[in-house]
Amino acid sequence: MTSGRICLVVAALLALAACATNIAGRKQLMLVSEQSAIAQSKQAYVQTMSKLDSEGKLVTDPKLVNRINTITGRLVAQAIKYRPETAQWEWSVRVIDDPKTVNAWCMAGGRMAIYTGLIQKLDATDDELAQVMGHEISHALLNHTAERMSMAMAAQLGAIATGVATESSANMVGAAALAQLGLLLPNSRASEAEADRVGIEIAAKAGYDPHAAVTLWQKMAKAGGKGPPQFLSTHPSPANRQQALAALVPQMMPYYEQKGPRPIYAMSAAPGAAAGQKATLK
Repeated sequence: MTSGRICLVVAALLALAACATNIAGRKQLMLVSEQSAIAQSKQAYVQTMSKLDSEGKLVTDPKLVNRINTITGRLVAQAIKYRPETAQWEWSVRVIDDPKTVNAWCMAGGRMAIYTGLIQKLDATDDELAQVMGHEISHALLNHTAERMSMAMAAQLGAIATGVATESSANMVGAAALAQLGLLLPNSRASEAEADRVGIEIAAKAGYDPHAAVTLWQKMAKAGGKGPPQFLSTHPSPANRQQALAALVPQMMPYYEQKGPRPIYAMSAAPGAAAGQKATLK
C-alpha cells in the first residue's frame, strides 16, 4: 500500500473513531476519553502539589486562600449548572507562592492553581481574577485537555503511518510537524475563543463584572513588556482578546445585574479531596 493510501486510511479511521460535540457546539476529535484525561490530570496534580508543598511554595495565608476559594467557589457553582455531571469532579484550588510567574490553570476534573505573580503583578481585582479562573475552568468544562491529548495521538499515528510506508524516519518527523501545525494550532485558537466565551458568562452569572475581562487583558499587555507573561504564551494577543471580549460585555451584563444571592461551591484545598460538596448560598 502506498504512503498516500495509508495516510488516507489513517485519516478515515481517525474521523470515524470518535467525534464529540462540546457545550459550545463545536465537534471535537476524541481518541482519549475525558475520564482518562481526568485520571492522568489527577496524578500529575497530586505529584505537583506534593512537590510544591515540600518546598513550602503553597500559600497558607487565610485571607488570600479564602479570597481565592470564594471566587472559584462561585465560579464552580455556575460551572456545575453548565454541566451538572461535573458536580462529581474533585474541584479544588491552590495558590502557588511564585511572585515571578503570571499564570493560572485548571486541569481536567476541576483541579486548579493560581500563582501569586498573577495576583500581585497585575494588582488584580476579584472581578479580574474571576475572569482568569472562569476562562481556565471553561477549558475543563469544554473537555479541551482530552481534545489536546487526542490530537497529539492523531499526530503520532499519522507520523508513524507515513514513516512506515516510506521507511523514512525523516518523513515521520516531518509528518509530526505538519500534523502539529495543521491540527493543533487552529484548534488551540478555537479552544481559547470558546473558553473566553464560556468563561465571561460563568463569571457574570457568578456576580463578577464582565467589564473586568477587558481591563484584565489591558493589564496583561502592560505586564508583558518586551516578553509576554507565561499566561500569554499559549493565548492570542491581548489586543485581539480585548476586542472580542468587549463585544461580549453587553450580552453578559444582564447576567451580572441579576439580583439575589449567588451560590458558592465549598472548595477544597486538598489535592485528592472527595467530590460532591454541595453549593451553598452566600
